[in-house]
Amino acid sequence: MSESRGKTIRNLVNSKINRILKSQNEPMVKSELAELRKGIGGIPGDRPELWWSVFEDFPEQYMSDNDTPSKEEWSFYIALTLFAMHQQGHDVEKEPMHVEGIPFGQAVRRLAPPGDEDALARVRRRFNIVATSSDISELSYHLRGIIQLMRSAGIPLDYGLLADNLYHYQFPERVSRVRLKWGQDFYRRNANEESNKKKAQQ
Repeated sequence: MSESRGKTIRNLVNSKINRILKSQNEPMVKSELAELRKGIGGIPGDRPELWWSVFEDFPEQYMSDNDTPSKEEWSFYIALTLFAMHQQGHDVEKEPMHVEGIPFGQAVRRLAPPGDEDALARVRRRFNIVATSSDISELSYHLRGIIQLMRSAGIPLDYGLLADNLYHYQFPERVSRVRLKWGQDFYRRNANEESNKKKAQQ
């Protein structure tokens, strides 16, 4: 059940962001992204001006039935608000910061230029801080800093996949699995670079 819920949240985020990116109504897009940015670091439901962005078409069975946001609401909300921050300063048509197929670990690795060991060490330290977050609130806080770096560098990310990761991170028994995937993706790109480098030298 929870596995399918993670995939559903992933699809919901992809659908929502793709609608924003493909919209021809530029003023509305700018307004929605600006409102979503105001929600960064907040709690789902706290800002009435975001209700329509967060809850419109959101499955009712995934909504909280008490005064605490559900895991689905948290992952959806964090992904959307971080995307809005990430997209700031980039043209939604020419430079989308949501690109499906780029997992979080791989995107983080791109922050370090190939061959720059000092930069790689700095990125690795930041990545470790994110990956050792104790709960969803701390994870959201540390993600903010690393997404700001991606925004400055123009490095895109798959926000649907990130939302799936965020959902599963909220289950103590699944945190290690999420961390494993992040680590694999971070170093998989490094391995690919070494392979490409060897091919170029042949």
